[in-house]
Amino acid sequence: MTLFADNPVAPGRRPSGAERAGRIALLVAVAIGLILALAPAPYVIEKPGPVFNTLGTAPHEGEEAPLITIEGADVYPTEGSLDLLTVSLLGNPEDRPNWLNVAVAWFDPSEAVVPLESAFPSDVTSEQREAQNQLAMVNSQQDAIAAALTNLGYDYPSRINVMSLPSGSPAQGVVEEGDQVVSVNGVDVADVAALRAELKRNGTDTEATLEVLRDGSEKSLKVTPVESSGNIVVGINVKMEYDFPFKVGIQLDRVGGPSAGMMFALGIIDKLTPGAIQGGENVAGTGTIDQAGHVGPIGGIRQKLYGARDAGAEWFLAPQANCDEITGHIPDGLTVFAVQTLDDSLAALDSIRTGSDTGSLAACPAS
Repeated sequence: MTLFADNPVAPGRRPSGAERAGRIALLVAVAIGLILALAPAPYVIEKPGPVFNTLGTAPHEGEEAPLITIEGADVYPTEGSLDLLTVSLLGNPEDRPNWLNVAVAWFDPSEAVVPLESAFPSDVTSEQREAQNQLAMVNSQQDAIAAALTNLGYDYPSRINVMSLPSGSPAQGVVEEGDQVVSVNGVDVADVAALRAELKRNGTDTEATLEVLRDGSEKSLKVTPVESSGNIVVGINVKMEYDFPFKVGIQLDRVGGPSAGMMFALGIIDKLTPGAIQGGENVAGTGTIDQAGHVGPIGGIRQKLYGARDAGAEWFLAPQANCDEITGHIPDGLTVFAVQTLDDSLAALDSIRTGSDTGSLAACPAS
């Protein structure tokens, strides 16, 4: 005997009007649901992107080429990997992910849903965004070389050069592209961090005196700083330029932003140092870096953790400032060290290499 939980329509009996209406309503609801699920959402999705070993090769102009090359200094063999991580974006203003994509991403710990306006501000064109990312990458590469050589004890001259002035800059008509910034209010500024610190000290209520070199001549310029995104600025885009004692090249196509700086620096140090600084282990990491070796926070840290795990890394070097985002989101099998400086990163790598107790090293808690 067959048992039914409900009273089915008897064979041969035509459905009632109420039953037909119910079926139609269900079909309409399903159709509406599908339409909504496939409709573009005002979000983009961050996913783990390609992983590159700074000690290995990367695609360049259609061929595989060494990611880091050094000419004019002794270079030593390396082992294992020092991986830099990237984040891929699914979607853009012209091709947004649908709501179904977004719903799936919400439940995937390796992905993040980000408002479209946050990733693609309406007042920044695609060309401007690409140019900004490429400039940030170029600057981070130069800062990484500087950090590595400074750590290894090399001396070399450096300078802060004005690259451009954004629209509406308070320095418009005063500071010029190509000026070399020497000091602020009589205090020498050797790098961008020092420049920012002196502008912060000056504040926005009084003029700041900028000493610059222009065409070989010293000039004293007056500019009143303004606040922008929580920073005190005079509205100049600057770039550190260095005269290194030998040539260091970094080739990495189609990757922008400054977040690979620390891993570039570690890769350079490894190539200039006898032996494998991480003992031939597979180590990944991320973080900005400046000439003095300070490691700064980055975006997309959770996606990079999963990218590192999927690439086979067991160890991860993360900016300490990102620990709040990391805690509770560390994939199984990955140990995360929290670093604030290049020296912190080297200490972690030395512990990995020697197999010594890492308990004294700072770490982002797993939970």
